[in-house]
Formats: sequence, C-alpha cells, structure tokens
Amino acid sequence: MRGILTIFLFAIFVSGFAQNQRPNIIIYLADDLGWKDVGFNGAKVVKTPNLDELAKQGMVFDNAFIASPACAPSRAALLTGLMPARNGAEENHTYPKSGIEVLTNRLQQNGYKIYAFGKVAHGKMNNECNWDFYHEKKVNLDKNVQEFFNKTKIDGPVCVMIGDRRPHVQWTSDNIYAPQKVDLPGYFIDTKETREHRARYYSDVTGFDETFGKNLSFLENLLGENTIMVMSSDHGAQWPFGKWNLYDEGIRTPLVVKWPEKIQKGQRTTAMVSWIDILPTLLDLTGSNIPENLDGKSFAKILLGETDVFRNEIYTTHSGDGIFNVYPIRSIRTKRYKYIKNLLPGCYHTNHSDLLRKDGAGAYWDSWDEASKTDKHAAEIISKYYQRPAEEFYDMQADPNEQNNLISNPYFQNEIKELRQKLAEWMLMQSDKKTVFRAPYLLSGPKPDKALIENIIDTK
Repeated sequence: MRGILTIFLFAIFVSGFAQNQRPNIIIYLADDLGWKDVGFNGAKVVKTPNLDELAKQGMVFDNAFIASPACAPSRAALLTGLMPARNGAEENHTYPKSGIEVLTNRLQQNGYKIYAFGKVAHGKMNNECNWDFYHEKKVNLDKNVQEFFNKTKIDGPVCVMIGDRRPHVQWTSDNIYAPQKVDLPGYFIDTKETREHRARYYSDVTGFDETFGKNLSFLENLLGENTIMVMSSDHGAQWPFGKWNLYDEGIRTPLVVKWPEKIQKGQRTTAMVSWIDILPTLLDLTGSNIPENLDGKSFAKILLGETDVFRNEIYTTHSGDGIFNVYPIRSIRTKRYKYIKNLLPGCYHTNHSDLLRKDGAGAYWDSWDEASKTDKHAAEIISKYYQRPAEEFYDMQADPNEQNNLISNPYFQNEIKELRQKLAEWMLMQSDKKTVFRAPYLLSGPKPDKALIENIIDTK
C-alpha cells in the first residue's frame, strides 16, 4: 500500500512540475510586410537590426506561406487552423462561421492567459476571441505593452499576442530613407513617385523593427528564458503583384521562431509551412489539446531538429476584397513549381492601390500610367497587372520573380497536369465553391478607376 501511495504522490509531483514548466509564448505580427523586406532574408537597403538579431537567436523558415493574401482571411486562418473555405472567412473583411473554434481557447484550457495588443485578429473578430485582455489601439505599442505588464501580476503561463499596423498603408511621411537610393523589383516602373513611396514603406518597416525590439527586450526580461517567440507577417506588402495576389510577393512571409535551449540558434530550414500550422504547433509544444480535423498541423519536430521534412505542397486562396478587388485565385506551390488558377480571366484584376491612388499608398500609379504612354516595357507591366491568363505556371527555381509563364511550354506539361489535378482535388475536399462575392469588371467593359468605384458606392 505504501508503494502505491509513493507512486501516486510521485505522479502528482511530476504532473505539477510539467505544468510549471509550460513555456510562455510571444506571437508578434507585422501587417503587410513583404518576406524579402527584412535583413535576415537578404534585404540590402531597408534596415531591420532587431529582427536580424532574432533570426540569429532562433530558426528562420525560408518557405513559410500564409493561407490568403488579405488581412481578415489570413488572420482567421491563423487563429482557427482552417483554410478560408472551411472556416468561412473567404473574402476580406469577413469572419469565421459561428461555432468555429479559435485555437487560443485550447491554450486557455491548459491554464494560459492570453493578452492581445493591436491588430491580432481582424476587426470584430478580436471581440470574439475571448482574450483575457485586449488593448485595441494600434499605436504606441511599446508603451501600451509595458504599462499593462508593469501593473499586472503574472501567476501562470501567458501567451502575449502583438499586432503592429506597420507597414500597412498609409505609409509614414516621416521618411528616413533617400528615395534615390532605394531598390525596386524589376517588375516595378521606376519613377520618382514610386521611389518616394518605396522609401516611405521602408521607413515603416524600420519603425516596426524598432518597436518590435523594445517590446521583445521588455517581454523577455519579464517572462524569462522559457519563452517561445514567434514573429511573422500576415501576407505581402501592398504593392503591385504583392498583397491580393498569389505570387510569392503576396503569399510568402517572414517567419522566425525562437525558444532558448530548445531550438538551436541561427538555424534556417527549407521546410514548407503554412500559417494554419502555427497554432497547432504551439498547442503541441505546450501539451495543449489539439482539435481533430484541422487543416493545420504541428511542425514541432522541425523546430526541435528531429526532421527537416514537412509539407510537400502549399495551397493558397484569394477570394476578393469588396468592390476594389473582385478577382478570385487559387494556387498550389511546391519547392520547385507553382500553378495558379485565375477564376475570372475575362475580367480586370484591380485593388485599392490602382483604384484609390492615395498619398502614402497607391498615388505612384499616376506616374506609371504616364510612363506607359512612351515606354513599351512600362506598358507591358501595366497590362500584365490588369489582365491575367486562366492558368499560370512558374519554375520557382529558375524564375523566383514569376515573370515567365510556362503554362504552354511542352517540357512542363506533366508537372502542370499533376499540379492542376492536385489543386482541383484539394478544392473539392475543401468544399470550395469558387464563390464570386461581387460583380466583376469585365474586360469587355471600361477599365475600373476611382470614378467607377465612387459611382458604385453612390448607387448603393
């Protein structure tokens, strides 16, 4: 009897010790930060010293992707572990269906308190996340975070989620970069106005990095070594061929995970992961219950150095953004190839940038139109932006900027057929109805512009 009691008491002790060893968690999100626009991913002009230091201390994912390149569906996929067609947040500014679980609830069931600051979920979804505390203001994040924790007692494991609005438009007018010295992708039109806006975007990226550094230093001192730190961005930047597109500039995201003494410092992995995998991974690492039938899955073994293989394909969807972007797209990407299916090839692709042309956002578009009048290459870029073929196929190894559509190339027909079939099967499995949520802009009609948008709004 005494032996049984001893075993029982030992089991209670071990269980209590494990509970006390649960790591704290920090999830830090940028808004519209392009994956190449950070130092640890090779940026040459824009400076991100604090992010670069995090990369040295943790693991960098070279092939991390989001579920959908618009704010609301991307963040809904992160928080539910489900792709847009399954959770219900497909079009931008829409939210998961009633009854869809937010995965942070599983952390709370395991004794965690969730403290959220800034833009974590999107819009009203923040009100449905059951945070233990939520500070909705998106400015002065370092001040907000420090003021809260300086007067809050931490009596158990915590998950701190911080969402900075930068570098979402409108970009700052407090410019710290010289426009003539910024670098531009080859598929941009090089104008004075483009460079000025690029410098403002870079200034916001560096501003994000500065606040990130302050918050990380404060929180790590507060929470201690046993803390998992995750940094990422909800999708690419609001530039042509970025946000609202399924090119890598829209769907590939910076991702770094740090956990002292658990994750080896300074590692890079080529494993392919998705935003839907992040919370299942954190649930796994903390011993929290993981729901069945998620699209996301744990990549804990990647972090702990037990394997370097995870996903073979990444699926991504986009279903539009109100009346500004009515252009649904689906894609499948492997490490070598990408296949894109444009559901409305007979319609114009547009978004807020080219339609509204706001200062600090898309105002450079006027200079693009002007350049296209005399520059054939500029005209080709604009044409490629507005009009897309039904299918696109890229060799990402030979053509990482996705400039050479190989859909008709005889050499790649086997690969194209395979990825086309896999995407179709996946869409069927997802119950993707390929819904077009708004009236599209037919190529046979006028090219959409600000006047047309204003007329649509006025007639509603």
